[in-house]
Amino acid sequence: MGRQSPYPEEFRKDAVALYRAAGGKRTYAAVAEELGITGETLRTWVRKDTDQHTSEHRVGGAGQIPAEELARLRAENARLLKAEQEWLLEREILRRAAAYFAREVK
Repeated sequence: MGRQSPYPEEFRKDAVALYRAAGGKRTYAAVAEELGITGETLRTWVRKDTDQHTSEHRVGGAGQIPAEELARLRAENARLLKAEQEWLLEREILRRAAAYFAREVK
């Protein structure tokens, strides 16, 4: 484990946001120089932030990669579509039965 950063979390997030706002038009060193830090420090913060966002945006829980999640969602979608078809058939049968019994009552 590394040592505690002397920079507050808010400063690090702002530095990463400033670098990203440049849209690749400025180097780590150029942005870092304005902030009084080294380019390598800023690069590390950007990398950690990217890694953190990547792991947060994985859907379906810890360690599940997007391809696995996609396969799971496709299987669930297929199951739900099948259930919907069964529900529609059941509804149609009940509609016909209701119409039949409505005629019988008259």
